Amino acid sequence: LTTVGRRTGRERSVMVGYFEDGPDLVTMAMNGWGEGEPAWWLNLQAHPDARVELADGARSVTGRAAQGEERDRLWDRWREIDENLDGYAARRSTETAVVILEPRS
Repeated sequence: LTTVGRRTGRERSVMVGYFEDGPDLVTMAMNGWGEGEPAWWLNLQAHPDARVELADGARSVTGRAAQGEERDRLWDRWREIDENLDGYAARRSTETAVVILEPRS
């Protein structure tokens, strides 16, 4: 995931785990399950347009946090990937954002 730094305006790249949900990529804004938000998520909130590099090529995306029923559905999908998800999330005092990376034309 390549974002634009919220303070520097420079490109910043980070590797994130994800799964596909239709045309969207879904990841989580976690900082090693510790406190605080990861820098890439803060950058994406400031500048939602980003780029991802996948095995089949680069994609332009727009990032946003899932809300309500959509977040619940996607969180449940993450539980299928990691049965310890709720325990890890409980280590944080704030809710972990489920981030959707939507294709951008």
